[in-house]
Amino acid sequence: MSSSEQTFIAIKPDGVHRGLVGPIITRFEQRGFKLVAIKLISPGKEHLEKHYADLAGKPFFPGLIEYMNSGPICAMIWEGREVVKTGRILLGATNPLASAPGTIRGDYAIDVGRNVCHGSDSVESAQKEIALWFQDSEVVKYKSSQFDWVYEKP
Repeated sequence: MSSSEQTFIAIKPDGVHRGLVGPIITRFEQRGFKLVAIKLISPGKEHLEKHYADLAGKPFFPGLIEYMNSGPICAMIWEGREVVKTGRILLGATNPLASAPGTIRGDYAIDVGRNVCHGSDSVESAQKEIALWFQDSEVVKYKSSQFDWVYEKP
């Protein structure tokens, strides 16, 4: 039973400006996931275009890039068992109006264009996004003191 899956979570400019970094980190910590990298960054247009390359043909792409480039982003790597899938559940649906109360987007967002967070949608996407946003030297490897209280021994 591995607990070493990683996901990329980014608090978008609206979440940073609204002071939601702490509450969002708290949700992941309370669930039992381990924060292994974090930075506040203004990545620039070129970096954002690489991150959202799969959406380049969509009509909303230019606005998305402009919005994501409008303020700082809190980029994070979280680690834990099935953290990609569970992280998406914690975030809620991409459209906040379809997100259940109790999810991050369900509690903190209304419009899809201001949905507070990005979360990797698969393990493969997480690996690509982590490599784009972080250098290996920025990722801390450690055993959390709560590990044995979160995970059963095999």
